Amino acid sequence: MRIESSVTAISWIPSEAIEGMPKIPFELGIGHYDEPPPSHLGSGELERLRDSDRFREANELKAWIEVEDGKIVAFGNEGRGLVGSTTFRLGPKNLVFEGVPFETLQPEPEVSDDAVRFVQTVGGRAGFPAPRRVKGAPFFRVNSATAWTTLALTIRADGTWEHELIGASQFPRHWIYDNGGELVQKAGTVDFKSWYRESHGEHTPWGDEDSEPFVTQAETALERKLSRDLMGSDEKLPRRKLKQDEQLVEQGDPADELYLLLDGVLAAVVDGEEIAQVGPGAVLGEGAIVGEGTRNATLRACTPARVVVIKPEQIDPQAMEALAAGRRRD
Repeated sequence: MRIESSVTAISWIPSEAIEGMPKIPFELGIGHYDEPPPSHLGSGELERLRDSDRFREANELKAWIEVEDGKIVAFGNEGRGLVGSTTFRLGPKNLVFEGVPFETLQPEPEVSDDAVRFVQTVGGRAGFPAPRRVKGAPFFRVNSATAWTTLALTIRADGTWEHELIGASQFPRHWIYDNGGELVQKAGTVDFKSWYRESHGEHTPWGDEDSEPFVTQAETALERKLSRDLMGSDEKLPRRKLKQDEQLVEQGDPADELYLLLDGVLAAVVDGEEIAQVGPGAVLGEGAIVGEGTRNATLRACTPARVVVIKPEQIDPQAMEALAAGRRRD
């Protein structure tokens, strides 16, 4: 019996994620942030997204095992990597820089009596020059920083499997899709400044370093729709930055606004006990608005975070009710 499974990571540049001088082309409309990838990956979707300049890298780990009489007799990794291009708009013309893919790393699978664990690293860099000072030798680089993801996929003889994002660059955003192509997880933080200075040469999986990501569950489809609508509107939405361990709201406080988490991870704490962690894309605070007007939980930053402040009238009341009902079920 042949058992197959897969896991896919898409790495893309979310809005407002670039800092410092490199941000200027994006602010002028010469460069572009990426539109969020879809919630579901269908057949041929990765190629379509790559060809329309929608992501920086994609890591597709596809593997299989053969089982006879409950024993694994064969296995294989059929994964691949895709690296996107970068388009700059200069008046009526577009300049397209093809990305530079690095070797796909596929170490020998870890084989036990009843399971095989596959690991795969995919990454590369942008094809245009990015001269800058960097941390560590050679202290100056012309090529862009390196972006990557490292995925693991364990397939068991009983027909079950599980996936992991075990390593990733600090930038850009990484989304994880399961065997059915559904968005299920995200890397919770992006840190452009550190990535731009540090992710080069030996400080990558093609040298001798990887970095462990902070992984969170994906938000709901309703939250993704609200996020797209809010960020795509013409309204100027206020932002707030939180330091690690800083509180966004406190349980019991009066409430007259909601929040969209742009980046980072927040912990929800009720009566002093952490009950959940939420990542980018989550819409928060609706329970107090549709309830008694006070915060049901304290929200504390597990990492540095950025949020958009939303007035209740900016969200459809039925959508808020649906969000609150879903949170109560959870």
